[in-house]
Amino acid sequence: MKYEQINSELFKKNRKKFMAEMKPKSIAIFNSNDIYPISADSTMPFQQHRDILYLSGVDQEESILLLFPDAIDKKSREILFVRETNDHIAVWEGAKLDKNQATAVSGIESVYWLTDFDKIFFGLMTEAECIYFNTNEHYRQSVETQTREDRFILKCKNDFPAHRVAKSNPILQQIRGVKEIEEIKLIQYACDITEKGFRRVLKFIKPGIWEYELEAEYLHEFIRNRSKGFAYTPIIASGNNANVLHYIENNNQCKDGDLILMDVGAEYANYSSDMTRTIPVNGKFTKRQRQVYEAVLRVKNDATNMLVPGTLWADYHIEVGKLMTSELIGLGLLDKADVQNEDKDWPAYKKYFMHGTSHHMGLDTHDYGELKTPMKPNMVFTVEPGIYIPDEKMGIRLEDDVVITEEGTPFNLMRNIPIEVEEIEDLMNT
Repeated sequence: MKYEQINSELFKKNRKKFMAEMKPKSIAIFNSNDIYPISADSTMPFQQHRDILYLSGVDQEESILLLFPDAIDKKSREILFVRETNDHIAVWEGAKLDKNQATAVSGIESVYWLTDFDKIFFGLMTEAECIYFNTNEHYRQSVETQTREDRFILKCKNDFPAHRVAKSNPILQQIRGVKEIEEIKLIQYACDITEKGFRRVLKFIKPGIWEYELEAEYLHEFIRNRSKGFAYTPIIASGNNANVLHYIENNNQCKDGDLILMDVGAEYANYSSDMTRTIPVNGKFTKRQRQVYEAVLRVKNDATNMLVPGTLWADYHIEVGKLMTSELIGLGLLDKADVQNEDKDWPAYKKYFMHGTSHHMGLDTHDYGELKTPMKPNMVFTVEPGIYIPDEKMGIRLEDDVVITEEGTPFNLMRNIPIEVEEIEDLMNT
């Protein structure tokens, strides 16, 4: 791993929060992700399952976490199983965690080799009455691949048909959505790396540059600052490409007079950042570009101020829609008749701003977190309004990552990343 080892106290706190919500006499199991094949002997780079990472800090394949707070033997209340390393693995892949290292990373004293799992698990299941399965219930999930968790669940249901079943996901949605201070610092670090990438790119952009060249500049800066790279597939969209919300080809040339929308973020220690900036290819906004840009910026700033404890996500989006409607009328894109005759299920402003304003941020770019209950301090949200005008070959989105605070004043983790028109133009032209 490129990142500095995280203090195991974070993972101890996370496990304590999870186990406090478990039913009596229950076991919870968390599996690492598979390593996914490409073809022949090629595989995709390993990405750890965020849930086992959140609860243990272990960032390697073929690991299992077992939590059983009511186990008779105290040593069996938290158990970590890791792949046994050997000289052959060390030569070909690099050494894996040994038992002492696994304890140092996770704070778990009981560490066994993965080959011991079936025997130990069977013995503990004779004490347990219920097992928590870790299913993916994120509101945006659309996974079709059978995962390591899926295979474990099928086997467990077959081997232990008399046990009751519970779901880990509701607990994880609750606790992962509210960040510990250590997590906010890691997200801040990822945002700081993103800032370095953006400032680098500002000096690099000019008419004739290719979108993929800008992607390469970001990646260079991210990796040299101990990031694995992008937290998600980057969007580098010049001209009319910005009106394709998930444009990821990044293969067009940037033309004089166009804007370029860049939705990019560095990861650090598996924590994400998520930034969008839209800037002029030639370093100078036209009058119309600036007019639309500043409308988006006003919506972003006003939406940010709504991220306070007690806010309901659904109500928040309605209020942001009202702000955007007002701005679109001011820009001449909507008139009062459009609003009066709008479909309440698809308001008039959706013609130019069709996506949501905010989502949870953390270990996942679209992170776990409750959405139907009031917002809480230490939740981290993006704020990302946009206006998309295909007829004008212009798409503008601005996005920052924001922490909800106890005091009620949102804290912008991207406060140092240039966003004002004058600052961007000055940096591009000096």
